[in-house]
Amino acid sequence: MKTSKNSKISSGLSRRLIMKGGLLSATAAFFGPWKHNHVWAQGAKPIKLGLTCDASGQYGNSGQDDLRGIRMAIDEFNAKGGVLGRKVEWVTADTETNPATGTRVAERFVSQDQCGFLIGALHSGVANAITQVANKYGVIYFNTNSSAPSEAGENCSRVKFVWDGNGTNFSKAAVQNAVQKIGKNWLLLTNDYVWGHTTSAATKAQVEKAGGKIIDNLLVPQNTRDFTSYLLKVQQAKPDVVAMAIGGDDMKVLRQQIVSLKMDEKVAWINNQQDWPDIWGQAGTLFGVFGTSWYHKLPLPGVAEFVKRWQTAYPQSPIPVPGNVSYNGYMSTRELLRAIERAGSTNNRAVIKALEGHKMPAADRMQHFDAYIDADTHQVQQTIYLARRNAKPADPTDLFDVISWTKPETALDDAAPAKCKMKAPADIPTFDA
Repeated sequence: MKTSKNSKISSGLSRRLIMKGGLLSATAAFFGPWKHNHVWAQGAKPIKLGLTCDASGQYGNSGQDDLRGIRMAIDEFNAKGGVLGRKVEWVTADTETNPATGTRVAERFVSQDQCGFLIGALHSGVANAITQVANKYGVIYFNTNSSAPSEAGENCSRVKFVWDGNGTNFSKAAVQNAVQKIGKNWLLLTNDYVWGHTTSAATKAQVEKAGGKIIDNLLVPQNTRDFTSYLLKVQQAKPDVVAMAIGGDDMKVLRQQIVSLKMDEKVAWINNQQDWPDIWGQAGTLFGVFGTSWYHKLPLPGVAEFVKRWQTAYPQSPIPVPGNVSYNGYMSTRELLRAIERAGSTNNRAVIKALEGHKMPAADRMQHFDAYIDADTHQVQQTIYLARRNAKPADPTDLFDVISWTKPETALDDAAPAKCKMKAPADIPTFDA
């Protein structure tokens, strides 16, 4: 495991900053001008965050985009004097889109690197693995971008907060209208792991509720690179709609093969959620209708300013604008640091209390509707967007045509509370960063 650290933080952390994907300088992220321009609270140790972000594997690109959003929020707080007079520092390591690696990384961050909070994850298996470590110590964990309904359902936790929309939210925003306007015969393409299974299950429930039926569910192993056999079955089944729960690099390859076989216009395609890092550089393979939680061209106050700040922070980024993944990383980290300020403490129970039920105005989140942290499941209930390929882009980054936005209460995963069994706050280990 290769770990990136600030070589100037404290004794014992002097190694070069190396991680898969290249050299990463955390010194600029931590110190910048603070060494000269800020006087931190006397004797106060830094607040240290462990960033559990993929740099390789199925979600490597998205993991690094997540990291960019997280780092930007940290830098902005440090520029204003930190949190409670304390500098915010971070370490990160490649979780490799692998649950076993996620466990090792999270364990090291808490037990060796003394991180008080954990932030990150795309793959729901990795997120659940990190959750188990967080449960063990009582460390608050922010799951930024993994969107299996199980994360706020059967795998929920008092110490975990889930920041992305989940498969049920996106299905509720898209399915009923598609059944009524496109057709009742649906086929599912499902990544064969927890997010794929739970997302397709949510889609199935919504299809049947709307009067449609599932004629087949094709399970696709992770890291599949030849989808020919699956697409042949799609051609033979002749569904009205194909609903895809395929993620990361798998989805990139699938889209390419669908387009090369000229199947993109022969059937209606719905992708439960389209992450921005998975489409950048491949605009020609974008088709169908898909969900997202945010878009950099939303005509809302603050969006243009946020994009400009992000571009200033990352002028050499391989992706030129922030997307939903980077947005979730930023928003989650910002809200964690704000919650610490509201609590006046880094004690886990105090911070959890400051987060549960917390309301976030639409203007502050650059979305159409107000959002809130569900006290029963710890999932952020927020605006859900549906989009399609933009036929008339304003510039090379304007790939999405946002066609609808759904209120949080309309897209609510109302099955989650019955599945979520959290410990009482008094029953979790006390942890103070």
